[in-house]
This record gives sequence, C-alpha cells and structure tokens, in this order.
Amino acid sequence: MTEQDTSNDAGGCPVMHDRIAAAGMPVRDRWWPENIPLNVLRQNHPDANPLGADFDYAEALKGLDVEALYADLDAVFTDSKEWWPADFGHYGPFMVRLSWHAAGTYRVEDGRGGAGEGQIRFAPLNSWPDNGNLDKARRLLWPVKQKYGNQVSWADLFVLAGNRAMEHMGWPSFGFAFGRADTWTPEEGTYWGPESEWLADERYSGDRDLERPLGAVQMGLIYVNPQGPNGNPDPMASARDIRETFGRMAMNDEETAALIAGGHTFGKTHGAHPDDKQGREPEGADITEQGFGWTNGHGTGMGADALTSGLEVTWTDEPTRWTNKYLRNLYKYEWQLVESPAGAKQWEAINPDPEDMVPEAHDPSQKRAPRMLTSDLALKEDPVYREITEAWANDFDAFTNAYARAWFKLIHRDMGPKERFLGPFVPQEELIWMDPVPAVDHELIGDADISALKAAILESGASVSELVSCAWASASTYRKTDHRGGANGARIRLAPQNAWDVNVQAGVARTIGALEGVAESFGKPVSIADMIVLGGCAAIEKAAADAGVTIAVPFRPGRTDASQDQTDVESVGHLEPTFDGFRNYLGKGHDSRSEHLFVERAFLLGLTAPEMTVLTGGMRVLGTNVDGSSHGVFTDRPGVLTNDFFTNLLSMDTVWSSTSDTDDTFEGKNRVTGEGAYTATRADLIFGSNSELRNIAEVYAQADSNQKFYADFVAAWSKVMEAGRFD
Repeated sequence: MTEQDTSNDAGGCPVMHDRIAAAGMPVRDRWWPENIPLNVLRQNHPDANPLGADFDYAEALKGLDVEALYADLDAVFTDSKEWWPADFGHYGPFMVRLSWHAAGTYRVEDGRGGAGEGQIRFAPLNSWPDNGNLDKARRLLWPVKQKYGNQVSWADLFVLAGNRAMEHMGWPSFGFAFGRADTWTPEEGTYWGPESEWLADERYSGDRDLERPLGAVQMGLIYVNPQGPNGNPDPMASARDIRETFGRMAMNDEETAALIAGGHTFGKTHGAHPDDKQGREPEGADITEQGFGWTNGHGTGMGADALTSGLEVTWTDEPTRWTNKYLRNLYKYEWQLVESPAGAKQWEAINPDPEDMVPEAHDPSQKRAPRMLTSDLALKEDPVYREITEAWANDFDAFTNAYARAWFKLIHRDMGPKERFLGPFVPQEELIWMDPVPAVDHELIGDADISALKAAILESGASVSELVSCAWASASTYRKTDHRGGANGARIRLAPQNAWDVNVQAGVARTIGALEGVAESFGKPVSIADMIVLGGCAAIEKAAADAGVTIAVPFRPGRTDASQDQTDVESVGHLEPTFDGFRNYLGKGHDSRSEHLFVERAFLLGLTAPEMTVLTGGMRVLGTNVDGSSHGVFTDRPGVLTNDFFTNLLSMDTVWSSTSDTDDTFEGKNRVTGEGAYTATRADLIFGSNSELRNIAEVYAQADSNQKFYADFVAAWSKVMEAGRFD
C-alpha cells in the first residue's frame, strides 16, 4: 500500500494506515496518558509463547551437545558470507559486539536490561542506532539456532557467541553459564529516556546530572558517545561519562577499564561513508527487507563500504587475536584528532612504526595507522584509569585476568544467584556480585518444629503487624528484573538494609530481635531468614483466626543467613525500596505519582494486577503501613485479616476529598452526616478509581468471595516469600 492509498472508495485501502497505527495503541493511553500502566503486570502472556506454557528450558538444555555447538560456532566465525563479508576473514569481533550489546543494557538501579531474556530481538533494542547491523550477526547465527532448536535459547546464544569467539581468538575465558530463557514479546514499561529522537540527550540536568535510572548518555546508545559527550572529542569529559554510565551498570573503575580495553582489542568500527544513503532501522524498514535494517546505498553497502557508527577505527594490527597491543599502542603513541569519511571525530597515531600499521579489513595488503576513539583516550588521560591501564600495559596476565572477570560479570550480571547458572562451564569461585548465601549445613525443621516455632513467635511480644511487616520488608526486596534480593540470606539484618529508612521506620530491628530470641532458645538450628518468613506466616494465620477463619500459610524451610562479608554493600544498596505502595510508603525525591510507583513495585516483584490488589487489601487491614499511619486501614478491626478494605472502599456512604496541596492524602467523610471515617493515600484510592483495579476489588468485596479472598491473599503472599529462592 502506498502513502497515497488513503481513500475509502472501492479503489482504496479499506482501512487507513493511521487507523491501523492508532489501533496498536491502547485507547486509554491515547486519551488518558496519566492512567497507570497495568499492562506491565501482564507481560509475556502464555498465549504469546509458541513453545507452550509447559516448556522447561532448563530441562531442554540437558540434551544440548555443548561440544558440537562450540564446533559449529567455530565454523561460523571463519565462514565469510557474500551477503555480509567478515572483517579480516573472522566474524569473532562482530559476535563480541553482539554479546556486549545484548548484555550491556543492564542497569543496576532497577535491574532492567541485560541479555537474560533475549530482548535485543525486539523493538526498541533491535533498532537502536548503537545496535546498527547487529541484525546481520543474528542471521549469521540462525543456522546454528535452527539446528539446535529449543536446546539453546537465543538469549544464551547471543552471549555465548561472543564468549566463544574470543576463545577462538586466543582469549582464556573465565567461564560461561547457560540458563537464559527467551521471552516472546517486547518488555513493556522500561523507561529508556524522555527523548523522541534517536541520539537526543534530554536526560541531563544541572551539572551533567544523568536522570535515574538511565544508564546511557543518549537515546539509542548502550553507554557513551565514543566521539565524546555530544560528539565533543574531549577525553576527560568522556571519562566522566564513562565512569557514570558504567557505574550504573554495576562496574567499578577497574572493571570499566578492562571492558573497554579488552573489547577494543578486537575488530574495528565502520564509517566508510557518510550516512546520507543509509536506510531505516529494522523496525522501520520496508517489508521486503524481511527484518533487516540500515541498508547502505554506498557501493556494495557492505564489506569495505560498511557503515555503522560512522567511525572508521582499527586499534591493532592483529584485530582477531587476544593480545596486549591495544594498551601498548595507547601508551606508545601520541594521537592527533582526525575525521572519518563519515565526518566523525576520531584519533590517529602520529608516526606509527611499520610493524604497528593495521590492515584494511577487506584488503590486508593495504595498511594504515592505528586509530583510537575519544573514549579510548579517556583511559589514558583520566588519572585513575591511567594508573590501572598503564600497569596492565606492562602486565598482560593481570590485564587478561581482569578482562575475563569483567566480561563474565557483564554477560551474567542480570542472571541473579549462582543457582540459576547452568551448564558445564560455570566457575566454582563464589563472586560477591552474585549475592551468595551459605549452603544449608543442618537438618531442616519439620512440621512439628514449625508448629512449635509459630506458637513461640506469637508469644514473643511481636505483634501481628510487626511480624507481617518484617517478613514483607525482607522478601519484597526481590527484583524479577535481575533476580536479586528476597528473604533468603536475611540481609535485612545487615548493612545496608538495616539502616534503610523504610526498615528503620517500620521497627524491623526490634522484630528481628524478638525472632532471634525465639531461635536461640529453640532446641534445633534454624536460620533467621526462615524465622522472618515463618513469623509472617504465623501472624497471618492468627489474623485470619481472629476473624473466625482457619487458614494454613505454606512455609518451606531451607533459607540460610548471609554474612556481612558476603554482602556487596554498594550493590545491595540499589535494592532499597524508596517507594512501596503495599506499605503506603513513599520516600523523598519522587516526581512520579505514587500509584505509578506502586505498579512499578508490583512489576519488580513479578505480581499480577489481582495479586497486587489482594495483597494490598490484606496488608492494609493488618496495619503494615511503614509509618504506622491509619491511611487505607479501612476497618474497625485492625490486625484482623478481613476483606474490610474492599467493602469500605467501595461503599457509596463515603465521599473523598484531598487534604494536601499535592493531592497525595485524602479524607473520607460520611455522605449523610459529614463525619470523618477514613484517611487514604493515592495508593489506596487507586483501587476504587482505576476501572481495572476497581473491577478486581469488587470481586474481593462480594459476599460470596470470602473464601477466595483468603485463598488468593495466601497464594500471593507465598509467591513473594518464595521469590529469590532457586534452591
């Protein structure tokens, strides 16, 4: 259909293009953009998965012939294809870039991004400018994926390809773990920045303060602009951006320097021509492109005519071998600023020795001077990076080890605890960024022990609300985005969690003290991690019993207690809940409406909208608000587990009005008498205001749903308590 085919007559397209586009956007998002995005709580619906809900990737992996897979990958690396010729006759560097960019979107602030679900297959990542021509890398791997089918996921294959490629080029790997199961739809709700144009940078304020949780300097980049900030070829300014963005990916200075120096040991960048003849990205390309993008109209459009970043840089004379020549060249030469054929700012060695001249990628008889990026010179100009990299220039073994460890962290950072790592090449060493916990070293408590402990806990002096709050505070640190946090390890009693505002306000330390006292007096070993969760279970059962209902809250022992030495304080600090609608907690410094943050918290916990709803209703009447306020406690029986939150919220007897300039708190008065009944926050009233949530809330307020309320609350509670356990 052409652009002109917009009429509704017999010769025209019966459905206009703009109507099709509009149909792809939920009506509520077009008309009411401030509506809360509940769609993020129902992502990756089973109906979208062609493998079916019963497919078990971990089980499928057991049939994978890893050695045969490696042999097939090795064959791919050196089998140059006419439709996309290999630079220097080896696709290895290309695969390293694919792996790096699949994993490099990870950000520690909210755990989003990373290679764990193969999201680089989907928009927007598949069409970011920084991912230019990686569509070809995936197609080169397709015969391998086709052969091994469901025994290896795309997510695993993307990062395995780069890891194996470097081994093929002489680099000693630290290890590799399988276990990344594919998802089948683009992830919704990930905030990649406010910009509406590629490579714009409206994400800064003040003195180049990068908006949180973003990790890249411009829309559509993985990290930094290699030419320097906004194309300004200033190595020191580039170093500042590098430190900030790599830090947001959980990398320290040494890891950052290792990744840049190690990655740039291989391959080249592509800027053979200006970008005036470059086609659209894959998501915007013509249907005849069949998923390809960035078609280049210069010459053959590939090989020597390839255009990706606009930079034309090869760092060493052996770009398909693991050597120390990148660092040697960096410090051996002075560098002059030049421009690529595409007009990009880059640096060239002054008076290079003949043995250091680099070959042209598709004509090795042609030689030219080594070149560097502004982000490379940052490693030389920044005093901290210089101290690190200058030492490595004289100690290849130290550099090799540092890069191997940093690369392993890069491609595994979002996988969570080591228990999720699969395959024969998982390293034995315990790494602190995996949030390790000790193995169970004692006999686990049985049913009789659990009953005795519950009784002792309820007699310890800790209240129902305190016990529930403590268990929630521990378990709800879990993030499904990178599988970190949760109750296992009981890190809530260690720094930094023991000093978090949300835990101090809730009096968590006092409750843990009571639980520790019970554990110490018990005749068998039991972890504090188990005691915290068991305390919540016992309290919920009592709260239901006080309502005249008998329920059993499932409990599975086996958690262990981490030590302070096993806790990366800085990294764990990013798990701090600065907002938690389940406990009516909103910390300082948030611009977003609390109900939007509430949905974000539910998303990170992996909850559905019904689970979010029933948990909130139950926790409100149990009195778990962090500050002990009565907001949302719509009951005259606080501490008793009932559906009163829903019945009173949905009652037409109450009229609500704002009590704050920011519309964050509200008062409900009796419609007839005008007397005050309840107070609330936005995190309470949203369950009556939002049409989807109200319909769910109505289910739990119905006269015939008492049993369902208790069953659903217990199931959702148990889901959170078990989150983060992979034993």
